[in-house]
Amino acid sequence: MHIIIGLIGIAVFIGLAFLFSSDRKNVRWQYVGLLLVIQLIMAFILLKTQFGITVIGGISVGFNYLLAQAAEGVNFVFGGFQYIDPENPPFFFNVLLPIVFISALIGILQYTRILPVIINVLGLVISKINGMGRLESYNAVAAAILGQSEVFISLKKELAHIPRQRLYTLTASAMSTVSASIIGAYFALIEPRFVVTAVVLNLFGGFIIASIINPYKVDAKEDKLIVEKSETSKQSFFEMLGEYILDGFKVAVIVGAMLIGYIAIIALLNGVVSAIFTGISGGSITWDFQTLIGFIFAPFAFLVGVPWNEAVQAGSIMATKLLSNEFVAMQSLSEVKNMSEHAKGVISVFVVSFANFSSIGIISGAIKSLNNEKGDMVARFGLKLLFGATLVSFISAAIAGFFI
Repeated sequence: MHIIIGLIGIAVFIGLAFLFSSDRKNVRWQYVGLLLVIQLIMAFILLKTQFGITVIGGISVGFNYLLAQAAEGVNFVFGGFQYIDPENPPFFFNVLLPIVFISALIGILQYTRILPVIINVLGLVISKINGMGRLESYNAVAAAILGQSEVFISLKKELAHIPRQRLYTLTASAMSTVSASIIGAYFALIEPRFVVTAVVLNLFGGFIIASIINPYKVDAKEDKLIVEKSETSKQSFFEMLGEYILDGFKVAVIVGAMLIGYIAIIALLNGVVSAIFTGISGGSITWDFQTLIGFIFAPFAFLVGVPWNEAVQAGSIMATKLLSNEFVAMQSLSEVKNMSEHAKGVISVFVVSFANFSSIGIISGAIKSLNNEKGDMVARFGLKLLFGATLVSFISAAIAGFFI
């Protein structure tokens, strides 16, 4: 039954994208269909075949090994704090600080030119099947590895010449993906197979939604890719390493600060809304803020295949992710009791992306620092950008739900 509902859900999400399309007559449905088929195949391989299970298992083992090495550095500096309460290790130390080590590894791969080769090869392959240009394909892969703001630094020579339509696709891809530097942190919160599946599906899903909301054709003569050489190429190895380590630490601290603020605000809203409903109903209704937004998002949770009796709880986590960020949502999901494995898996895939309100400011701010005009342009279509990226997450969750 959930497969039928999921198919209806995908049709609804594509219909919503079509409703807000800037050029409905020129949507190239052949590419939309092809990309949907690719998503289905990839989800099946990753979630149902022995090959996919082995690949994800290998990735999980690799990341667990890296996280264990990261823990050596964290324990050396914060060992005394780590073992205050072994049953409840501090989130900042165990989940966020390993980002520093992963960031350092990305810097090494960037410095040795291994990472740029991987990005370019994958981008070239994807450009053959998505109906878009090399620039869009490169950007999607680079964003999934470098991050939603860092990727635009590598394209700063291009920014001044990128038209509005292509800029929307580039920023939508950046918001739909996640940075490789924090994937290890996700592994500590939800099952690795759902993280990997979401990353792959979102990569293709971004092109699906962009092809509908923002259809255009790229002239082969104009499809040039000028990638700015990384600043690391002008630095010594240890200058580069120090910079990436500090960048990783900044990310960990910023995410930590965001979690403190958002979780506290949600706790405040929960208390206020709960007090209001308790007062009005005389104690017979004990809804809080997250329950309230859960009712709003429940139909969407149902459309991605979550059983109706769990839709409010699932919708609450979906809305929390949209209003705050994926870490807050993952933390909420990890605390949920008595939710079916199917619902947990579908919601896990949904929350793995940067599609939230704060990302509008992050992306537009990053581009504005490189090109003021383009930064203002992104800010103006920011809500449409978030709308498209959220539809990507819905479609990825629905497709993954077929095989969970």
